Amino acid sequence: MTNTTIGSVRFDNVVKKYGAVTALKKLDLSVEPGKLVTLLGPSGCGKTTTLRLIAGLEMATEGSIHIGGEDVTHLTATYRKVSMVFQSYALFPHMTVRENVAYGLTVKSVPKAEAAEKAENGLELVGLKGFGDRLPSELSGGQQQRVAVARAIVLEPEVLLLDEPLSNLDAKLRRHVREEIRQIQQRLGLTAVYVTHDQEEAMAVSDNIIVMRNAEIAQQGSPHDLYEKPNSEFIADFIGDANLAPCEISNYAKDEATIVLNDKKLKVPYAGTHKGAAKLVLRPHHLKLAEPSEPGFEGEITYAAYLGKEIQYTVDTEMGELFVVSSVVSNPFAIGNRVSVQWDNAHTRLVTS
Repeated sequence: MTNTTIGSVRFDNVVKKYGAVTALKKLDLSVEPGKLVTLLGPSGCGKTTTLRLIAGLEMATEGSIHIGGEDVTHLTATYRKVSMVFQSYALFPHMTVRENVAYGLTVKSVPKAEAAEKAENGLELVGLKGFGDRLPSELSGGQQQRVAVARAIVLEPEVLLLDEPLSNLDAKLRRHVREEIRQIQQRLGLTAVYVTHDQEEAMAVSDNIIVMRNAEIAQQGSPHDLYEKPNSEFIADFIGDANLAPCEISNYAKDEATIVLNDKKLKVPYAGTHKGAAKLVLRPHHLKLAEPSEPGFEGEITYAAYLGKEIQYTVDTEMGELFVVSSVVSNPFAIGNRVSVQWDNAHTRLVTS
């Protein structure tokens, strides 16, 4: 099965209001054909509303929505070339797996034999060949989710929408199924918009991530850029673990700033034009622990957890409590040890809000 109708998605100044409540504020976004873009953010940020606007389950109050270059702003879900995979799977318990996958095709009056053939192809694509005669209750949660994906893709949508598709699965199964979804999306070249509140999940499956906050976009970019180059304290704290150390920007040049951190002057990467109060972003795995006699910020280990491939430390330092992840698991530091915390300035980031 190949997808011959790869679409794009574009929002131009889209506003969604429910009475006096503004659920989305003048949203501009673009999803390129064949890319998987994730809408990520805390509850109530507007990500699910955005997905429902793409699907045609909600109508925009202002602005325009384009799918595959076509203005679909005023078209309902029935007339949009999209398919959605729901959080709850929404499988019919009295139908076989094959009948569930073929359901959307039969609604579109596709001949029964053709619908059955496409359903079998869809099941093979998601690794469920030979499961067609079973009932959903005879499948595991992960298998049921794959049936829901197969049902969506046999309709050959221009855009595949996934609304918290893994939230009902346990952690180990979530990791496995998200890999399968990503592989299917890449193999078919599908355009996909994925909604989740799970940062790790978003980083694992996405070409690009749109982080939303308070009904608008806080930052968008690749998983790498969002992690390494957050544009605000919110993004730094929301995407992965981060230590946020208060500091002062005393001066800045083209791509570097001089900061004062606990009476020490440091030069760190910086692309802004702000002086004054800021936060230095220090990722836990970019920090290194050394003997207290070595250069760095001295502190005392107050917590240590051995996790097999790494050790997680909490260190009480002059700049506050720091969370440190070390891959050095032999001869670890112990609680109560004095240490020096070090980092490479190339792996730091300054944020000012």
